[in-house]
Amino acid sequence: MAYSSIRDWITFDDFMANPFYPFGLADNLPYGIAYRLWELIGGLIAWLINVPFPGNGISTWLVNDEVTNAFALVLFMLIIFLVVFICTLLSLWMERKVLGRLMDRRGTMIGLKGFLQCVADGLKTFMKENTIPKKVDMMTYMWTVSLVIGTSVLLACMIPLSPRWFVVDYGTGLLLVMALFALAPFFILVSGWAQNNKYSLIGGMRAAELMISYEVPILILISSTCLLAGTMNINEIVAAQENVWFFIPQIIGFITFIFCATAEAERVPFDIAEAEAELVEGWQTEYAGMKWGLIMLAEYFRGYVTCAIAVIMYLGGWLIPFVSDSTNALAPEIVFLAKAWLVFLVMIFIRGAFARVRTDQIVNIGWKVFMPLAVLNLGVVLLLKIGGVF
Repeated sequence: MAYSSIRDWITFDDFMANPFYPFGLADNLPYGIAYRLWELIGGLIAWLINVPFPGNGISTWLVNDEVTNAFALVLFMLIIFLVVFICTLLSLWMERKVLGRLMDRRGTMIGLKGFLQCVADGLKTFMKENTIPKKVDMMTYMWTVSLVIGTSVLLACMIPLSPRWFVVDYGTGLLLVMALFALAPFFILVSGWAQNNKYSLIGGMRAAELMISYEVPILILISSTCLLAGTMNINEIVAAQENVWFFIPQIIGFITFIFCATAEAERVPFDIAEAEAELVEGWQTEYAGMKWGLIMLAEYFRGYVTCAIAVIMYLGGWLIPFVSDSTNALAPEIVFLAKAWLVFLVMIFIRGAFARVRTDQIVNIGWKVFMPLAVLNLGVVLLLKIGGVF
């Protein structure tokens, strides 16, 4: 190609018209942003190369449909992760500030009302020495923590923020999310064994107890919501709540889910797998430096996922009550995140109000309290479906 204006390289074409567009007829906002971004970056690079070397093949290769789609997908996943990462840091900042107020103090105050404390903590853990005990099972020691962190990030990125902000629209979405969510306690159990430390082993065994006691009620609650909506697809579950949010007919299930989700995210008062006052740092005892920092960040990713699932199942997702076509009336992504942070605020109040539950108590509560409540909620949903109310 001969020398041409930069406008010939940066075209801003319709990204849905690209023959390699991966989302069919559905509009995808983060992909669109990524596509436009690569058109700008790739077109600028192609033009700069074409100026001294007119007619070269690299310039035209950088802006063809297939390459543009490939780089757009890379930027697409980066945008998804950055949004989830920032939301997670905001959740961490919120918890510090609210807990500070509950304890009659101001909380962290380093920069931007204390938000930069999160950045400072990340830099601090990154600079710490990366020590590894001698007698650990090295492969299991490294792989389990990597899988805990990786599945947590994957889960957070899989949660759709609106009909136009998603990674993939899968038919069994809610079930798949909870299946991945349930893997972490198993990895924690194996990690506790691999560290060759009695405190870590106890923490891992407690994680197994937690998994057995609370995942069954959660699965019953999820099946209740799927039965009420008639689908497992996340978009369709949210759409089914356009007139009535599901927390109204499932108020028992909503309250039960909040406590069970708090336990599954291993948050106080159900953090028996860590229990730093009893087990040094529980199953995390032998992880140092950035590994420990990433584990802590993964816990907040999982906390964000539990709040997002509660919003999807009970609070209408990105829908706004009494607003026609509410998915387009405002930015639905902001509506969804505001609801998720509201649920997270409830979890913070639970942390500030309750002491840690003992190991025997957490098993008894799971089987003798939350399990019957989950079954009762399922019975209510069955009656509503049989009666034709939903």
